[in-house]
Order: sequence, then C-alpha cells, then structure tokens
Amino acid sequence: MLDNPMIVPAGLVHAEILAELHARAFADPALSGPAWPASAFASLLATPGTAGFILTVQGTPLALSLWRHVLDEGELLTLGTDPAAQGKGGGKALLRQGLSYLAQQGVTRCFLEVAVTNTAAIGLYALCGFQSAGQRRGYYQHGGQSIDANVMAIDLDLE
Repeated sequence: MLDNPMIVPAGLVHAEILAELHARAFADPALSGPAWPASAFASLLATPGTAGFILTVQGTPLALSLWRHVLDEGELLTLGTDPAAQGKGGGKALLRQGLSYLAQQGVTRCFLEVAVTNTAAIGLYALCGFQSAGQRRGYYQHGGQSIDANVMAIDLDLE
C-alpha cells in the first residue's frame, strides 16, 4: 500500500505531468498503444464534461485518471500508474474516486476500453465491479500492431 496518498483534481496546468505519467504507465505498447502527449491531455481537459485526477505521495505524482461524461453516461478515458507504484492500491483509489465523481454528476453507467493483453487492468476493473460488455477489434494500434479492446461497463448506484 502507498503511504498517505492524496488525490488531486487535474487541470490544464497538469497536462505535462499527466503526459509524463502516462508515458511511464504505458511504456509497454501491449497495454494500450502509444502514450498520449501533453497536447492531448490539454485538449481533453478543456472539453466540458471531462475531469482528471492525479494520485500523489509526498508530492510525487504516481498515477492518473481521466474521465468524461455526457448526460447520464460516463467513460474512463485512461487510468495509469507509474510501474514503481503498481499493485499498491493507487489505481483502485483513483478508480473509486472517478466513479464517485461520475455518480455526483448524475452518471448511471460508465464504460471503458482496455487492451485484452492488459490482464492486470482487467482484473482491477472486474474487482471494482466492471463487467465485460463487448469487444472492439483492432481498437489499439501501435507500431503496426493491432490489439483488441475489451469493453467493460458498470452501473453506478445513485442511492
């Protein structure tokens, strides 16, 4: 477990930090394809209905998540953890934070796509209640390699 993690909202000023974290988290192209540049994070964060979060320990960014919602439907755009911090609960904490955020926005169902080769992420999502909802053939492209995506969904409890 991580000692005293903090989750902070990410804004446009965090685009470079998010890109650096994403590059470290997804250095293996079999996990999701190429890392996203800072410009992609800035563009997404400038879009209404998009929110990001950064998990830090003692001020060091270790994990990120990016979410989008329209009306009552949400989507996890990306979730990644620095390899040195993987398996220590940071991804799970960000996942729960993001789902709570979406529920507060009135979202009733959340979707995500995850590379079928990313078994650790699929396990985490299943542990948190996501279920397989389909597959997208060739969803991820990297270096001429095509990787299918597992589409997963969760219904959010709005009690």
